[in-house]
Amino acid sequence: MKKKDEAFGFEKAEDSSGFLLWQVTTLWQRGIRKTLDEIDLTHPQFVLLASLLWLSGKQEVVMQIDLSDHSQIDPMTTSSVLRTLERKKLLTRAPHPTDTRAKIIVLSKEGLAKTRQAIPLIERFDEEFFNGLKSDQPGLNSRLQLLLRLNSEGKD
Repeated sequence: MKKKDEAFGFEKAEDSSGFLLWQVTTLWQRGIRKTLDEIDLTHPQFVLLASLLWLSGKQEVVMQIDLSDHSQIDPMTTSSVLRTLERKKLLTRAPHPTDTRAKIIVLSKEGLAKTRQAIPLIERFDEEFFNGLKSDQPGLNSRLQLLLRLNSEGKD
């Protein structure tokens, strides 16, 4: 048996949480991509549409920065994806009445229909993907939320 390279801090690759997260994320994203291909949406497009629908139910006005913060998609990418969604006539972007740098985002009728079509497809995929965890899924979600909190507080 070969000796492990001194560059690695792990005896086995599967002992690396980061590597395992990479592998699981890659498999999950592949399935999401295949699911969304059926309805002509990319994953970032879906995330921003779903976030817009979610936030629209929680607050009066949804701005572009709200979507970026909620989805954890950087502001430049958010802007680019929203322009594409606007061209697809799935949402509108309007100037904020008092902040010239801000944009107010609103789902169009077509965007609402597309989002409502996509959500059950993604929820079904997630249910199947995470089914093996069964009762451990709330624990996984709790740990993922903890990682988000620990790694996003005060970081910009």
